[in-house]
Amino acid sequence: MSSEQALSAPAVSKGIAGGLLLATLGAVAFSGKAIIVKLGYRYGADAVLLLMLRMLFALPLFLAMAWWAGRGKPPLSRRDLWGVVGLGFCGYYLSSYLDFAGLQYITASLERLILYLNPTLVVVFGWVVYKRAITWVQLAGMGLSYCGVLLVFGHELGAQGSHAAWGAFLVLASAVSYAVYLIYSGEMVRRLGSLRLVGLATSVACLFCIAQYFVVRDVASLQAVPHEVLWLSLLNALLCTAAPVLMVMMAIERIGPGLTAQTGMIGPLSTILMGVWLLDEDFNRWMLAGTVLVVGGILLFTRMARKPQG
Repeated sequence: MSSEQALSAPAVSKGIAGGLLLATLGAVAFSGKAIIVKLGYRYGADAVLLLMLRMLFALPLFLAMAWWAGRGKPPLSRRDLWGVVGLGFCGYYLSSYLDFAGLQYITASLERLILYLNPTLVVVFGWVVYKRAITWVQLAGMGLSYCGVLLVFGHELGAQGSHAAWGAFLVLASAVSYAVYLIYSGEMVRRLGSLRLVGLATSVACLFCIAQYFVVRDVASLQAVPHEVLWLSLLNALLCTAAPVLMVMMAIERIGPGLTAQTGMIGPLSTILMGVWLLDEDFNRWMLAGTVLVVGGILLFTRMARKPQG
């Protein structure tokens, strides 16, 4: 080994360690969103208010992200402008609203497990829209994952009744909406870059969320918002929205998307632990078995999806 290689080895190891740390922190921060939303509901807030406040506080950060990524680049064409509006509506506004609404009826743990099925939905849409093949190994991974969600859902349905079914449907619809965004964003990512597209699309979503509130609520109602809800929403915007986006992107730069995605599997586990700790949610054998099936199935599924086809 040359002296240059010997000197660079610690730097490479440090870069990998830093990337893993960023990916882990990003996954945990993303998972905290559901916990904060559930805490906000305890103070009498609803999905419309919590979503508006989260996006209101996050809007300056997303605008700054879009500006930074777009420096020195040509302005958007009319086609790209409408594309950003459509993707922002589907991928961040509609998906977020359905997710927040569903959290009123189900536990944060079940919500995270349902959202974790997103890669399988993307592949299913790819099969429907673009006729992309699905392998038997991918189908096996999907089967394990969906069995895990059904296991947890069945237990929650027995404990909470029809409300759990409605909440699970809303969160699944949220995952479908975001999967549609991922399917149709590929071409625009190549033209605009991922950071610029995310900044623009999330900024559009923020405007939709803010407009929704003022359409269905009286402006004067903001005066009655508890201070606890404001602080929780600020924390949600900074720690669980903007910060993890940047941390995951920085992790991808250091360790690549594959290892970043595998590290993200800590997300459901962290949601369950935070739910037990902060929300007094029940942790039982059904939740444990379901989580093992979901995480194991997605691990099998994503590894097969990255394997080059012969």
